[in-house]
Amino acid sequence: MTDAHTPAPTAADPRTRPWHGIMVATALPMREDLSVDYDAYADHVAWLIANGCDGVVPNGSLGEYQTLTDEERARVVRTAVEAAGDGSRVMPGVAAYGSAEARRWAEQAAEAGAGSVLLLPPNAFRADESAVRSHYAEVARAGLPVVAYNNPIDTKVDLTPALLARLHADGSIVAVKEFSGDVRRAYEIAELAPGLDLLIGADDVLLELALAGAVGWIAGYPNALPAACATLYRAAVAGDLDTALPLYKSLHSLLRWDSKTEFVQAIKLSMDLAGRPGGATRPPRFPLTGETEAAVRAATEKALAEGLN
Repeated sequence: MTDAHTPAPTAADPRTRPWHGIMVATALPMREDLSVDYDAYADHVAWLIANGCDGVVPNGSLGEYQTLTDEERARVVRTAVEAAGDGSRVMPGVAAYGSAEARRWAEQAAEAGAGSVLLLPPNAFRADESAVRSHYAEVARAGLPVVAYNNPIDTKVDLTPALLARLHADGSIVAVKEFSGDVRRAYEIAELAPGLDLLIGADDVLLELALAGAVGWIAGYPNALPAACATLYRAAVAGDLDTALPLYKSLHSLLRWDSKTEFVQAIKLSMDLAGRPGGATRPPRFPLTGETEAAVRAATEKALAEGLN
């Protein structure tokens, strides 16, 4: 399932799989009337790659996919592939309430030229193991490598290490974006499914999961600070703690916003302050105010003042 979508490593792109490296869960620029600014998004995708990121993940929660029309969602994927210049660098989110719809989004991603897709478990109800396995098998039939996304906090469906091992044995997934926050799971996943790639799913456990063997990071804060985040990630996966630990400590007050309810607004505010196209969010999300806004603003301004951009 993966061979046709596996790029040959080059000096510019040393990844051996499309889902390896820093894959930025892209925020989606909106105009004042809350329409999608596709030109700004294309520029942003190209800018991220030029500044040390390996690829992008459009149509994730940070990209506000739940608020997009079908036409907007499809165009976002096509825009990302064209702007990236290499479809293997694009991993669209294909989450949907029904398995058939999720498969259709995976097929659309394949048609657009993407290299892999990111898939949540069923989240219309608290799905049991058989429903989860059927869901992933259905979407895998679209032909692209599937990265599972474990976010039991929001979905109420936990892709435990044992279940991930079964999904991998089924041939349904190639990797997992691990967002549970429980870094101990990294070692159990490696024991139960040694061929399953671990991807960092939350910015504020980056160092811990990198040291535990992660081969990728589906990242939020590189939207605002790509160069600093790229330096941190590459030092962490290389085990260079002299470089990684001080940088991690400096950035952590920002990185932890990726795990908070207001993560979309927080990252977009940081983007605005860093001169990137953040902008508004669509309802029901509204701009940050009060102490929350002040905290994000202060942490971002501190990072920028320290040259962490």
